[in-house]
Amino acid sequence: MARMTARSRSPLLSPGLLSPGLLSPGLFPPGRREIVLINSAHCLTHYSLLILPTAALVMAVPGGRFGAAYGSILTLATGMFILYGAGSLPQGFLAGRFGRKPLMGAFFFGTGLCLAAAGLAQTRLELALALAAAGLFASIYHPIGTAMLVDAAGDTPGRSIGLNGVFGNLGVAFAPVATALLTEAIGWRAAFLGPGLVAVALGAAWLGVPVIEGSARPGAKPFPVIPRHLVRRAVVVLLLIAVVSGLVFNAFTLLLPKLMHDRLATSPGLLPLIGVAAFGVTVCGALTQFTVGRLIDRTTLKRVFLPLGLVLAPGLAALSVAAGWLVLPVAGVVAAVIFGQVTVNETITARYISPALRAQMYSVRFFVGFLGAGIAPPLVGLIQQWTGRMGPVIGLLAVAALVTLACALSFPDRKEELRPELWAAAQPAE
Repeated sequence: MARMTARSRSPLLSPGLLSPGLLSPGLFPPGRREIVLINSAHCLTHYSLLILPTAALVMAVPGGRFGAAYGSILTLATGMFILYGAGSLPQGFLAGRFGRKPLMGAFFFGTGLCLAAAGLAQTRLELALALAAAGLFASIYHPIGTAMLVDAAGDTPGRSIGLNGVFGNLGVAFAPVATALLTEAIGWRAAFLGPGLVAVALGAAWLGVPVIEGSARPGAKPFPVIPRHLVRRAVVVLLLIAVVSGLVFNAFTLLLPKLMHDRLATSPGLLPLIGVAAFGVTVCGALTQFTVGRLIDRTTLKRVFLPLGLVLAPGLAALSVAAGWLVLPVAGVVAAVIFGQVTVNETITARYISPALRAQMYSVRFFVGFLGAGIAPPLVGLIQQWTGRMGPVIGLLAVAALVTLACALSFPDRKEELRPELWAAAQPAE
């Protein structure tokens, strides 16, 4: 299965480029189709969360039904991100009770129909409720989809997680571009309706794919016994970094279109150009995430984690004051670090938590992380509304990123991560 994941890197599919016909058995055997759809679901998840920040640039008009202030419209996504995080907590339990395939089916159909409802909303309340429901269904993906990928990856989870991260970041990257183009060509409602219909189509394709649960996958090796004090340290670091990375990741992706708009151009006719600039910045993160995944399979987590932690806070501080076109390379570096760090975080669970507990740990990790992420919409929206600038928001994120550095410094550096058979000789002392 790990090979299947690696080979699936050629069709880098966005929500706008995938249809059930492309997933026919003749082109993709069942195992490959499962991986392609799981990766595409990651793309769709992040894409769906980032439609509003770009669409709001057009929705915010004097006398409009959703309000005239950009920040005010952006706060309508607060429920979406809160439920996106809170809904991840029970997914490990639900997977054990109902199975992973039905939950992923609910993800595709539920997210798609709720996005379509957002595109048909007539009032602020209707839009907020539709987005909140979409966030609840989208919360299924990370605990379930990531656990399925890690089970399939075996001893080299970094590569599979990195590739999966590329798909997620393509969703982040395509969201401002596709939303801007759809908004300019048809209207902001099409920016929600289009991805909603694609999600439903993906759900129909998912129903026809046979899925093998993790415990039944052939060639699975027994998980080693790791000293408890190291597992506890890894879990503490994982949960601390989850809160901070959730806030920083979500705030950065939310503020990016507005930051590009403020620093590069203010003409409404240049909205597609702003989307392309945001896309280019996010692609830097996507490419780095795949590279980080490959590095993780060759070295210990700390040796990748620490350099990222050292760069993040200074990079955000520089971005808070960068002006003009200088904002593009600085934002590219920050995106690379933020998204590369996500691969490290998810691999911590793969290396230190047994498969029997992995889905539950991913549920807790994403719940804690998205609690931090849920703060991002009101934080970005309200501070931007109060100050009229994005600089203060980014400066606050730079301060929060110091926690990332502290976590990287305290994480264990163990050669057993690469050779699990050596854990048997590790000292069990507390």
